[in-house]
Amino acid sequence: MTIGPPKSAGGLRTVTLPEVVNVEVRAHLAKHTGSDEEAFVFVGAKGAMLRRPTFSRTWAKALKAAGLSGFHFHDLRHTGNKFASQSGATLRELMNRMGHSTTRAALIYLHAEGERDRAIADSMGKLVAETFPTEDHNASGT
Repeated sequence: MTIGPPKSAGGLRTVTLPEVVNVEVRAHLAKHTGSDEEAFVFVGAKGAMLRRPTFSRTWAKALKAAGLSGFHFHDLRHTGNKFASQSGATLRELMNRMGHSTTRAALIYLHAEGERDRAIADSMGKLVAETFPTEDHNASGT
């Protein structure tokens, strides 16, 4: 295992988290992480660097407790990026959040959703109504 800089310059970034997540992160840090600025965020039972087999067992237990199966830890990255894109983030903003230097890398994490298409159409309708407030947008055109 190697500890060092990120794979690319894009990996070194600040990512703002939703407050609901910050509450959980603060609680975790207070309980499990040392005060040293170089302390690991996730550690094993003895306070050392968390190794893959230890994490895999912990992840499997968490999935079982939640009644879930077939999920990988990396799926959380896809979920976070999906939520960010659905919140209205631009491709550049998504790339910054994810640490991607190319649009190709960023697009791997974006997924088209039918429900989203309805939300996009509804938002477009609101923009039309705000832009042209005196016109009857529900008229049949006859």
